Amino acid sequence: MQRFPLDFYSDTKTQPTPAMRRVMADAEVGDEQHREDPTVARLLERVADLLGAESAIFVPSGTMANAVAVLVHCRPGDEVIAHESAHLFHYEAGGLAALAGAMPRPVGGARGLFDVAAVRAAMRHAVRPDLPTTRLVALEQTANLGGGAVWPLAQLAAVTHFAREAGFATHLDGARLFNASTASGVAPREYARCFDTVYVDFTKGLGAPFGAVLAGTRPLIEAAWRWKQRLGGSMRQAGVLAAACLHALDHHVERLAEDHANARELARLLADVEGIAVEPVETNMVFIDVAATGLSAQAFNDALAPDGIRMSPQGATRLRAVTHLDIRVDDVIACARAVRRIAADRRGTPPAGDSRP
Repeated sequence: MQRFPLDFYSDTKTQPTPAMRRVMADAEVGDEQHREDPTVARLLERVADLLGAESAIFVPSGTMANAVAVLVHCRPGDEVIAHESAHLFHYEAGGLAALAGAMPRPVGGARGLFDVAAVRAAMRHAVRPDLPTTRLVALEQTANLGGGAVWPLAQLAAVTHFAREAGFATHLDGARLFNASTASGVAPREYARCFDTVYVDFTKGLGAPFGAVLAGTRPLIEAAWRWKQRLGGSMRQAGVLAAACLHALDHHVERLAEDHANARELARLLADVEGIAVEPVETNMVFIDVAATGLSAQAFNDALAPDGIRMSPQGATRLRAVTHLDIRVDDVIACARAVRRIAADRRGTPPAGDSRP
């Protein structure tokens, strides 16, 4: 198995820090399934307060958080409106349909975002027996395949207000909500107040090895407990895991600005590389298109591997590089140098300097 010391594949590739491992080892624990774990209880109180929510539940992953939210809101045959690039549609093993029996209703929009007009055009009320009923509108913050784009609060609020007025539930896939707040200066609770349910993930950006928290009203979270049990998500002495999440909240949120700065630096270093097209950077993701090099995204990624570098192919010629807790500015420089060299090799010219002042 090849190891990638410079792993830009995702911010899920981080290793728990020594300090995080220590708090995990020392955590006070109990039976989470019976709501007897004091460390889990502290985490849920902390996240509910951060999001301005009445209640919250600890689940193993963001995928389970999304699944439980859909199961709480939808019944078989209902439709879920979300962006056509949404994680909920593409990367959750078809759980939307397999578990909830719900149907995707994709809408378009630049950089993974959409507007009220898109929801209005897509929504369907069950006024005819041959039509499905729109039940849920889901947003993703940040928009992953949109380049790590941040939903502006006004646009997000307009979409969710319209959805609620139309009688639909609203859910926020907040896998990188803390990245959005870091970039925008808008507190997580200001985004969260627009939704019936919202989850935050501790394995993306915050460096924990496990866990997500789904928050909402008490009745919705009580319903979520039953679905969590059905899906096998109930745990025993989960305080060792919740302790990592609490440590991440205490020590790894403010430093997200460093990841964003490193992403901007990588984009800057690649901006003048012939054959490489760099998309705008808002948070910790840098998307590049390598079509002009004549290589596919996978082939270009394979060419990076001898340098111990890995990105994530996101289409035929599009690559995603994600900065995170284990990526430093020297790693960014090394990555840019390797990309520059591969692009130059395709042109048959020596690589230029990295333009670093």
